[in-house]
Amino acid sequence: MSEVERKIYLTRKSVVAILAAHDAEKEGDGLKRALGWASLMALGIGGIIGAGIFVLTGTAAANYAGPGVMVSFALSGIACAFVAFCYAELAALLPVCGSAYTYTYVTLGEIFAWIIGWNLVLEYAAGAATVAVGWAGYFNRVLHGLGISVPSQYTTAYFAAPGDPAVHGFFNFPAAGIVLLLTMLLVRGTHESSRFNNVIVALKVVVVLMVIAVGAAHVDVANWSPLIPENSGEFGVYGWSGVARGASVVFFAYVGFDSVSTAAQEAHTPQRDIPIGIIGSLVICSLLYVAVAAVATGVVNYRDLGVPDPMALVMDHTGVAWLAWVVKFGALAGLTTAILALLYGQTRVFFTMAHDGLLPAFFAKLHRRYRTPAASQILVGVTVALAAGLFPIDILGEMVSIGTLAAFALVCFAVLQLRRTHPELRRPFRAPGIPVMPILGILSCIALMVALPLDTWLRLLVWTGIGLAIYAFYGITHARR
Repeated sequence: MSEVERKIYLTRKSVVAILAAHDAEKEGDGLKRALGWASLMALGIGGIIGAGIFVLTGTAAANYAGPGVMVSFALSGIACAFVAFCYAELAALLPVCGSAYTYTYVTLGEIFAWIIGWNLVLEYAAGAATVAVGWAGYFNRVLHGLGISVPSQYTTAYFAAPGDPAVHGFFNFPAAGIVLLLTMLLVRGTHESSRFNNVIVALKVVVVLMVIAVGAAHVDVANWSPLIPENSGEFGVYGWSGVARGASVVFFAYVGFDSVSTAAQEAHTPQRDIPIGIIGSLVICSLLYVAVAAVATGVVNYRDLGVPDPMALVMDHTGVAWLAWVVKFGALAGLTTAILALLYGQTRVFFTMAHDGLLPAFFAKLHRRYRTPAASQILVGVTVALAAGLFPIDILGEMVSIGTLAAFALVCFAVLQLRRTHPELRRPFRAPGIPVMPILGILSCIALMVALPLDTWLRLLVWTGIGLAIYAFYGITHARR
């Protein structure tokens, strides 16, 4: 590599220039500022409480950790806590919608920022598709209860449960359909989407609390014995390696909190509101996740939880029949807001990358009336809808986890680097425990990445290779340095 090439690849954005541009931005020139701390916290909760609690709890318990899925959620929550404090400091310091992409750009340079931005595509797009497949599982179960069958390729094939109806098809239409409907809502405007999200988040939190309260009265402690089932002889299938694998898989359940950082340019007072939204949503959801995992594995034997709607199954076992229907509709609501948050985050990262010239200006173009990146939102929505219609939840979920963990590790590094290179900057929120907390965050992310299957790493390498090819043919020549 020549010296010129090295300088191009490692070009860094100026923190001072980013802050100056933010201070100079006028209302009406950019994204509309429509979000307060309560809406941001609801955005985080909306993104977190989704497929993780309503679908992946059962999958991780049945296939990897058994009742130890409680420990898996706790480990993932602790790892996320380290990362969340780092996110909060950076989002308050750099109140722009690029999230981990921007933080990497100012610390490591352009090529690393591109790689992380490309991996964020994997996080948000594949994440939304994953949740949409989970949504379709609940939707089909509701329709089946009403005597209606809708073709869905993977609902039966992947989540086969005794007595389930045989529903076959070539495309997961419900999953694709919900993505397209939410895309239309996001095109309409951030304020309207936020109000819808706030209402649905309140509804699904109530449903989760009902599951915990009612389920706790029907727990059979024998189902928790052994807490960590004996390893099957294969790494990641029960035993402590299964708990670690389960933590890596359910880590996907927590990714919604970082979508709050992508809303920085649409927050009323980002320096105050973003840290509250990030940390508040993570704390609330971590407690709910561990409690739900405990109830689910206490009411139903963990081997029976690998179904598309494990929480509804848990309520069926309590004998409170009407509550199973409440859970199904609550799950649909919860999964809906998770898809909404992830679709939102995806386009805001694209918006920033396009402003930097690494993507075509198309992705930064705002709708004249709604002040949203409407064209980008539609393209992302259609792409995610196709992915949700064609791929099963296990592949999508693992891809989200590994891309997210890589981004989170670099966010922790960015805090350390900026503390070293720019100690003079005013930090409205300062992460505690520096440098221990970011280092623990990096180590936690690496450990969870190591626990993921080899084929997931291979897919990440292929995805990164595609991204580097796009950077070589477009980004490197169009970047605004």
